Amino acid sequence: MNFTNNFEVAINGIKANKLRSSLTMLGIIIGVAAVIIMISVGQGAGKNISDQISGMGSNLLMVFSGAGQGPVRGASGNVNTLTLEDASAIAGLSMVANAVPELSTNATIVYENQTWTAQANGTTPGMQVIKNWPAGAGSFFTEDDVQSASLVAVLGQTVADNLFPAGVDPVGSTIRINKSAFTVVGVLSSKGAAMMGQDQDDVVYVPITTVQKRMLGVNYVRTINVQAETQNSMTYVQSSIEELLRERHRITGSKSDDFSVRNLTSVLEAAETATGTMTMLLASVAAISLLVGGIGIMNIMLVSVTERTKEIGLRMAVGATESNIRNQFLVESVVLCLTGGLAGILTGTAGAGIISKFAGWPTYVTMYSILLSAGFSAAIGIFFGYYPAKKAAGLDPIEALRFEK
Repeated sequence: MNFTNNFEVAINGIKANKLRSSLTMLGIIIGVAAVIIMISVGQGAGKNISDQISGMGSNLLMVFSGAGQGPVRGASGNVNTLTLEDASAIAGLSMVANAVPELSTNATIVYENQTWTAQANGTTPGMQVIKNWPAGAGSFFTEDDVQSASLVAVLGQTVADNLFPAGVDPVGSTIRINKSAFTVVGVLSSKGAAMMGQDQDDVVYVPITTVQKRMLGVNYVRTINVQAETQNSMTYVQSSIEELLRERHRITGSKSDDFSVRNLTSVLEAAETATGTMTMLLASVAAISLLVGGIGIMNIMLVSVTERTKEIGLRMAVGATESNIRNQFLVESVVLCLTGGLAGILTGTAGAGIISKFAGWPTYVTMYSILLSAGFSAAIGIFFGYYPAKKAAGLDPIEALRFEK
């Protein structure tokens, strides 16, 4: 008996017990759907983190004031030791594409009768280049604005939306930031939430010298964002920065550094490792339901063998071999699992989309998870279907014909 005949007999056996077959496949459907949803949640989280870190800038290192390493976004140590001159010196190093200082403060922003509180970030025009953040309207301020500490501002989309009525162009308008009048020269395009959930559009960029001289009255910067020319040069650039700053800050011998350098590539690799582990954990938990579904397949197939003992005996009596009987039940088991797996793939893909839409969690269904689920379904059909198939093939034809339910 060839595969085609085995397949036809298996389909007829499944059709003869539609309700039982449907309930048998339900365990596989739930298991496969759970695996796809769990993997998609893990993959989505990983992709979201990767996109957010990449959105902070490519080939980026961050230099913080103080010996303690702060979080990725903006924290520094207790001592403010970095200056604009440090940033200029770093910009002159080999393999450095950009060196952009940053100094932020909380600000109350007023336009006519509208008030909004946001972060005012003092920086230079290079910030727009590093973050690859185009202006949605107007333009970023210029290097001349930085040199003259001009009262100009570039708004994030959230700030613009909350200060200006619909239909009003913010560019050219005058706003007040902590009681000082600023001219809006641009509005940045929307960037969305950052890695830790902060709204990246809830920000105002102004020249860093303006923050230093007119808003805070200080001469330091808290962070220097450094963009290496290539990813392969990042380790070299980091070493060069550390050597330069130790020399500029007169740190010798075993004295501790009064700064810290953070490589965002290392942060990304650590995040990818963490999300990869989480994905495997979620998939392993979901795979347990697939295992339970496989056990259900075996139980149902054993019941099927018992119910069809006379049929098996009759087929053996007319010439069917043990391999024919074994293959018939194996094919039936695999067909059940693959059909359930296909339904589970469709259910899981739809479920991932529903979670993404209504729960707001990022999900990402990959071909890898689909192929893994389909392959695992077939493997379960073979593994858990083999024992019932072997039992059916090992029946004595005479005893089988005498069998009474």
